[in-house]
Amino acid sequence: MALKSWLASANDPNSDFPIQNLPYGAFHHRGQTHLGIAIGDQILDLFQCASNGLLARLAEEIEYACQMKTLNDLMKLGPEAWSQLRARVTDLLDADHTRNEARQRVDAALVPMQDAEMQMPVRIGDYTDFYASIDHARRIGKLFRPDNPLLPNYKYVPIGYHGRASSIVISGTGIRRPCGQTKLTDSEPVFGPAKLLDYELEVGLFVGQGNLLGESISINEAERHVFGLCLVNDWSARDIQSWEYQPLGPFLAKSFATTISPWIVPLEALAPYRVSVRKRAEEDPEPLKYLQSADEERDGIDLAVEVYLESRAMQEVGMQPEQVSRGNLRDLYWSLAQLIAHHASNGCNLRPGDLLATGTVSGPDEGSEGCLLEMRHRTNAVCLATGERRSFLEDGDRVILRAYAQRLGLPRIGFGDCSGWVIPAIPKK
Repeated sequence: MALKSWLASANDPNSDFPIQNLPYGAFHHRGQTHLGIAIGDQILDLFQCASNGLLARLAEEIEYACQMKTLNDLMKLGPEAWSQLRARVTDLLDADHTRNEARQRVDAALVPMQDAEMQMPVRIGDYTDFYASIDHARRIGKLFRPDNPLLPNYKYVPIGYHGRASSIVISGTGIRRPCGQTKLTDSEPVFGPAKLLDYELEVGLFVGQGNLLGESISINEAERHVFGLCLVNDWSARDIQSWEYQPLGPFLAKSFATTISPWIVPLEALAPYRVSVRKRAEEDPEPLKYLQSADEERDGIDLAVEVYLESRAMQEVGMQPEQVSRGNLRDLYWSLAQLIAHHASNGCNLRPGDLLATGTVSGPDEGSEGCLLEMRHRTNAVCLATGERRSFLEDGDRVILRAYAQRLGLPRIGFGDCSGWVIPAIPKK
């Protein structure tokens, strides 16, 4: 029999947050910032749970970590501690196991989501962005190298670059249109607002326990270092990027803002939805040995990822955001474990709270593109229900990313919204 919660909203089949999910976040309510777990339309306040004795069965270090304002202290405790806390919270919310006296104390620790303001859940020390979707890499490559879209290293090495952690913001934050240098074909470069502003649909993984400087992480131990997953919108100024990226890669075109979703979904919640990542073509090389997993049939996740767009005109007339693409994380060329193993293969020390993103998640079919730039291979720009057309984002546009895992007989494990809207650039002085 499927697990049910005594909290009715958690049993709604359309809810992102059933008892089988239990993602972590941080929220502000009545002048205080606490850690919490999403359940239905409520947030279970972990600080209150610790204060009223509901976590007393757990190790003291777990109880202490639940009283912090960010998740870093919990992250560094490792997968056994995370599982113990998850099991305890499941018991507290389980309709069959929670006794009346405990239920009253749990009920007192619940905060309606509509009354809370979500905060950055992690002190992010470092941010790395990868390029793990081969369909994205091919489409982008064709724009610049029609006869040779993939560079020779792509099928051998997970490509990544070091991002900017200080400009990562929480969902719901307005994104200022950046300014920078751009250059047309036959002109001198100019400085001004980016005209080709884009989103990138990505999935992020947060590092839990890290590794010591000089030590590596084996591919088969890699996922033990993953605390959980979130959604990432790595906003991109394509016209700035095309001028600045050679020879060192993206800089100001990316560093102005990256949005993450407020909830971090544990890998345990996604265990029933594990699959293999997309099989390599017969002519493709095998990964080098340090990137070969012993469990290739479960190295991917069947996770639907979607992009919705809402223009200012749509907002004014009360129209719902319009879906513009839908892909799946299982289509990645490089798995999450491979990203971690490669990142640490040179002895780079990953630390609790570090964020690694997949890069744009795209699929092979039309309609699965994870950014607007990829859609340029179509004949026409994106056409919205209002009749507006979009090749790139305009001021006032709101982008919403969503993701969920769902199968017949299994609950929907959702991530909540990852949203942001475009604010006009600051005029030049």
